[in-house]
Amino acid sequence: MVDAFCATWKLVDSQNFDEYMKEIGVGFATRQVGNVTKPTVIISHEDDKVVVKTQSTFKNTEVSGKLGEEFDETTADDRNVKSTFTLEGDNLVQVQKWDGKETKFVRELKDGKMVMTLTFGGVQAVRTYEKA
Repeated sequence: MVDAFCATWKLVDSQNFDEYMKEIGVGFATRQVGNVTKPTVIISHEDDKVVVKTQSTFKNTEVSGKLGEEFDETTADDRNVKSTFTLEGDNLVQVQKWDGKETKFVRELKDGKMVMTLTFGGVQAVRTYEKA
């Protein structure tokens, strides 16, 4: 099922991302950069690991982990988190946990696009990607 997400994706739309970043504690300067950056996301799998590479003019990151197994991740805003990838129905889900907090990314395919919904507390952001 992860195969359906395996592609190179370019951000084409972002809704409420600044509010989401503010809620998780991202500082003003980093939020300003995050709001104007249009990253390319490359999803693949190597052996039994899901690999998500994010490339932008701001920062390049790479995370990989086995489905259902927690792994260490340093986020683009330098938080050290415990992450887990799972499949929920047709969706690729990633949960990050740190300092008693938790955020969830749900990636789903809609009309050939990848729609990523980010949730933290009562704040939700939606970022839409098209195949590059």
